Amino acid sequence: MAAEAITAPSAQTDRDAGWRDVAAVVGARALVRLRLIGSAIRPLAWVLMAIAVGFWVTGQIAGWAEFTVAAIVIAITVGICALFLIGRTAYDVSLDLARTRVVVGERAVGALTLANRGARAILPSRIVLPVGSGRGEFGIQRLAPGEEAEELFAIPTQRRGVVKVGPVSVVRGDPLGLFERAHQRDEPVDLFVHPRTVLFDGQSLGYLRDLEGMPAADLSRDDVSFHALLEYQPGDDLRHVHWKSTARTGTMMVRQYEETRRSHFVIGLSRSSADYAVAEDFELAVSAAGSIGLRALRDSQRVDMRVQGRELPAGTGKQLLDSLSAVEHSKPRDGGIAALAGVLSATMPLASVVVLVCGSKVRAEDLRLACSRLPYGARALAVVADTTAPAPTLRRIGDADVITIAALEQVPLALQKVLA
Repeated sequence: MAAEAITAPSAQTDRDAGWRDVAAVVGARALVRLRLIGSAIRPLAWVLMAIAVGFWVTGQIAGWAEFTVAAIVIAITVGICALFLIGRTAYDVSLDLARTRVVVGERAVGALTLANRGARAILPSRIVLPVGSGRGEFGIQRLAPGEEAEELFAIPTQRRGVVKVGPVSVVRGDPLGLFERAHQRDEPVDLFVHPRTVLFDGQSLGYLRDLEGMPAADLSRDDVSFHALLEYQPGDDLRHVHWKSTARTGTMMVRQYEETRRSHFVIGLSRSSADYAVAEDFELAVSAAGSIGLRALRDSQRVDMRVQGRELPAGTGKQLLDSLSAVEHSKPRDGGIAALAGVLSATMPLASVVVLVCGSKVRAEDLRLACSRLPYGARALAVVADTTAPAPTLRRIGDADVITIAALEQVPLALQKVLA
């Protein structure tokens, strides 16, 4: 008897717990359904439904047939509009951009293809394509089974940045705009709007002779990468005489070497808003940094680029320009060009050349401080972007060459002055 008394409450407890679980699952599904239905009802529909209820109640209490008729008319109108939500929107959506990387000012062209792969026709729908902060809308007519519709579009790119295109939304609704049902299709695509850059040739900035560097094509009388034996010339270092060959040939022979070079090209781009007078100066600085970085990459140098707060991927030209596309102004607490130079020295102590790029509001004292913080032995170059400057100028601040440019096309000429 005692065992039965203990077992009965336990079984009842299990049944109660099971019912609670079932109720929780049913309640959660019902809540999801209600949220889905509520998301399809526009504010105007809520207002009309509230007016219909108010008219009906007023007509019944006051006995005014006019209010009752108005409530019925509004309710019928709302009901008819709700019928427009019925129907499939199962399009097979394909979003294709001709190019996912363009330069500022170029147009990005794309195509949006919708296909009905089902066995029934799809009623007319409205397609919404978000593009950055804006959006485009396309009207798609009725599609029969197996039929396709294609819409071409062009995206203007007046500003550098990373523009998110999509995801595509298929919208079904009524003519009065009381109800709207949207289904997202496909995945968004990133459109990289690269900064303008200029290509130029000339002597490379980024090499220093270093015993731990890589052998180069240039020959040297003194290094560690052996190349060949040559006859002794007046002035050659006697430490490099190859005595065995000298004894065998009877002519004094000395070793010739290949130069070993260290090539670590570092670009520090300040994105502090306090360093730039106008937004155009910042865009010029980004373009100049990209142009110099691309030149260094073409010279097969290791390129690292850093801004306040993070390092930018710059292993290839595509990575470099993609990174610069997303660069924006930093917060004042991240510091200016001097703070950035300190970070460069701490994280990249073996840099052979460091190029600092900043705006015209940076004082000469700040540039001197920034250059003094750079890695020991590295060649320092500062590029100042100032769109109001009458002509490119070259000056010397401490051990660094400082060039001021007013336009991107002045970068090659300014660098020629540095290398002259």
